[in-house]
Amino acid sequence: MSEQVAAELRRAIAVHSRRVVDSSAFAGTVFCVIVANAALLGVETYSGVVQEWHGALKATEHLFLAAFTIEILLRAAAHADRPRDFFRDPWNVFDVLVVALAFLPFARENATVLRLLRLARVLRAARFLPQLRIVIVAVGKSLPGTLSFLLVGALLLYVYAMVGWVFFSDDNPEHFGSLGRAALTLFLLITLDGLGDAVRAALEISRWTIVYFASFVLLGSFLLVNLLIGVVINSLEEARELEKERELEESEVPSGRPPRTDDGTESLRAQLDAARRALDGIEANLAPSRQPCGCRGTAEGELVGAGEPVP
Repeated sequence: MSEQVAAELRRAIAVHSRRVVDSSAFAGTVFCVIVANAALLGVETYSGVVQEWHGALKATEHLFLAAFTIEILLRAAAHADRPRDFFRDPWNVFDVLVVALAFLPFARENATVLRLLRLARVLRAARFLPQLRIVIVAVGKSLPGTLSFLLVGALLLYVYAMVGWVFFSDDNPEHFGSLGRAALTLFLLITLDGLGDAVRAALEISRWTIVYFASFVLLGSFLLVNLLIGVVINSLEEARELEKERELEESEVPSGRPPRTDDGTESLRAQLDAARRALDGIEANLAPSRQPCGCRGTAEGELVGAGEPVP
């Protein structure tokens, strides 16, 4: 009985907290607090203002920390009936870490760490800007493809740097005198910065150098960069799909329906409920056609009296 009461209490807390958290006023207030916290960080970069208003700035920082703590507690209370779902959202985990670390002694005693944590709060504004949230998720999803791109780019850069050092080190030691200088020169050429000057200097050595630079620019500036753009666009589409699924789950929970699960349990339960309702409907339709008790016996007696066999 006590467990049932506790469950009902958690459900009531979650419902009331969810109404507050999902309201536009709550989101707007938290966003304004984040912007004000960012403005406070900018003000603290002026030493004269810090010296004159040190006490007020310190008190304001404590107020911001208290406001962020209350926000996290309300978000956690909104998941009181399903606490595991709270930590399934990466933004909730990020918010908890940013706010909780500010209370630890090593962070409060280290001014640099504390400033970085306060700066990380500014990134929380992405929670309230869906498009920015999609871009951040897309950047995270593009990291594996970006690493592959970097490996291919590094291999291409190394090969061309070695070839450039072999052919141009004696005539152009400033740009190709070593492997490092050649790699730096070619890396700048990927951005097409100084390409004209490099080609003119190389043409004075040999006309065949145009093949070297043209092939490198074609592979480095056009092929690899377009591949990177393709990776980012693909990640952006995946991030949009995830955002749509997240919005759908959030819209299902307040309406009273449980959130969807990946194992198909909710779909199976819905099918069982539909089958049970169908059976109840069939039984209800068959009930009026059934004869009351004793009717069969009366009919059988009449048949016996008539001398007919009983079936």
